[in-house]
Amino acid sequence: MKGRVIVLDHIAGREAAALLVDGKLTDLLVDDDSAPRPGAIFRAVCDRPIKGMGGMMLRLPDGETAFLRQGKGLALGQSMLVQVTGYADDGKAVPVTDRVLFKSRYAIVTPGKPGINISRAIRDDDVRDRLLACAHEAGVAEGFGLIIRSSAAEAADEDIIEDIAAMDALATAIMADADGAPEALTEGDGPHVLAWRDWVEPAKVVTDAGGFEDMDVLGQMVSLGQPRVGLDGPAFMYVEPTRALVAVDVNTGGDTSPASTLKANLAACRALPRALRLRGLGGQVVIDMAPMSKAHRREIEGALRSAFKTDTVDTALVGWTPLGHYELQRKRERLPLPAEVMEALA
Repeated sequence: MKGRVIVLDHIAGREAAALLVDGKLTDLLVDDDSAPRPGAIFRAVCDRPIKGMGGMMLRLPDGETAFLRQGKGLALGQSMLVQVTGYADDGKAVPVTDRVLFKSRYAIVTPGKPGINISRAIRDDDVRDRLLACAHEAGVAEGFGLIIRSSAAEAADEDIIEDIAAMDALATAIMADADGAPEALTEGDGPHVLAWRDWVEPAKVVTDAGGFEDMDVLGQMVSLGQPRVGLDGPAFMYVEPTRALVAVDVNTGGDTSPASTLKANLAACRALPRALRLRGLGGQVVIDMAPMSKAHRREIEGALRSAFKTDTVDTALVGWTPLGHYELQRKRERLPLPAEVMEALA
């Protein structure tokens, strides 16, 4: 099937969303209730400072703990609002920030940061003026700021104004509820809402039960349980998570031509964002490229920058190690596919 298709379904009793581009599984979101979702907002209580790191451990409801990186000026026992920024490693505290945002399809409301900003991706002056007029017409509470997202460029004025009003109302209610015992105030967006919020390019939307099977999403998900990822020609790579990091090993396969290693490495650069995204892998990523000349490193770096530029998960390209590996640091916005889901695919 040509074009973009968004499939909203359930797998192993979990809400899930898939994005297909020309029939190929490009992105996948599967709910996991084992940890707070990124974007969830909590009322937390300052528990103890981490002096060596300058942070603060916070108490969340149900005995959970969170870590706030900037703890300066906070007092023990103080209540505050925090937002989950990602998933924690096993046994570690939930990472949070005190810079709470309210994000929707067209707008982001920013309490404590007043001002109206239009996405820099929107360059047409007439469109920017139209969106600015929508922002002023909708308005936000005093002390709040507003960011108009790039997805608003093609949206109707009434939809943008409605979206701003909804986020402003939610932000006003939440920000007024900062005092008290630890409590979950919002649970964060699930896969179906995230798909609506972030997969904004025109697409056919399939919501029928069994859509994953009908659109061959399940068939394409089966390979996600295996570390091997096929590349162009005989080349392949292994993407294997360990406790400390994600190891990526690039191989040329049966290709013994002089350019085989460079071709395999460039193919791995192009395929890596999708491989990590579909498997829900983040944190430190170490790539063991196929053996090649140092003269090709600049070309590899350019290929990685190009590949991750359009990726939806924040990824920092750190650079080469003395042993010739390439390192990435990827935000933990997702969890690996749950065991129940992989068992359902077997």
